[in-house]
Amino acid sequence: MTQLSRLIAILTLLKSKRILTATELSMKFEVSIRTIYRDIKKLITAGVPIVTIEGKGYTLMDGYTVAPVQFTEKEANALITAQHLVKKSNDSSFVLDFNEALTKIKSVFRSSILEKSELLNQKIHVFDTREKNIASNSLSEIQLAITNYNYIEINYRKENDTNISFRKIEPYAMFSTQEKWILIAWCHLRIEYRAFRVDRIQHFKILRDTFEDRKFNIQAYFQSCPYDMKEPKNKNT
Repeated sequence: MTQLSRLIAILTLLKSKRILTATELSMKFEVSIRTIYRDIKKLITAGVPIVTIEGKGYTLMDGYTVAPVQFTEKEANALITAQHLVKKSNDSSFVLDFNEALTKIKSVFRSSILEKSELLNQKIHVFDTREKNIASNSLSEIQLAITNYNYIEINYRKENDTNISFRKIEPYAMFSTQEKWILIAWCHLRIEYRAFRVDRIQHFKILRDTFEDRKFNIQAYFQSCPYDMKEPKNKNT
């Protein structure tokens, strides 16, 4: 991470949390505390009103904001609630990206809204009722491949099957059911659309090569190929 990127990130964090210590920042960005001291000094020199609270850490002068957008208390609460639901996702990349996005969003909360959202955060809990917790770490990358029409190579393992098959696919759409993410893609091995559970993708590679859009329509797909809500209908994926 460059110094400029770190300075922007520190400012974002300071706007999303009331007080941060130099130790917390140094651990977050994997730099020395001395480097954090220099970063804070640069931000102050640039005109950012950072206040040092003796024995506690750094905070921004109340009322400081650079963004015109404001959230109501109910909107802020909806985001906090969504964060708790997202935490139960079995894809770590999705959870990380959502948390990073929420940190940036919280940076524009008014102080009173931020304080109440932090209070609500302590008073919400979502129980995980899944019998099995199969983790994945590919959702965010696959989403990029869908919107940029990039081929994906995957190693895929079906449930109760030790064999792993290699596929080259064209990703078109995703949906979630039974706390599982399903990828619908054109499979070059089967020469048709197939449904793949993301948590059963053992390895994946996003290719630079792009494919021509087949004008896939998810509503038409469901009408022609009803989906079993527990597993993809095409058992021989």
